[in-house]
Amino acid sequence: MNFETDKNGQLVRLTIGAPAVWRNPLPHHKAGLSYTATGYGSKIPTPYMVRTIDQKWRRVYCAIFSNVGTCYVHHGKNKTIVNFEGV
Repeated sequence: MNFETDKNGQLVRLTIGAPAVWRNPLPHHKAGLSYTATGYGSKIPTPYMVRTIDQKWRRVYCAIFSNVGTCYVHHGKNKTIVNFEGV
């Protein structure tokens, strides 16, 4: 697991390997449904949770517009981008 911070020490990017990822699907995932009617949105929950630097399991969300998605977790009011490697 790699952490990248900005000049103020804020966590801005988290690179996750397999041991820190947990698959915990929500009811709409288990039913094979999309979270929104279009499949697009700024806070689409994924079936994944990651253990962050504070050792808490946090849900991974994805901002999906057009055919591009960016995965992130919430840290209070901040969002941290998540890169999955080898998962």
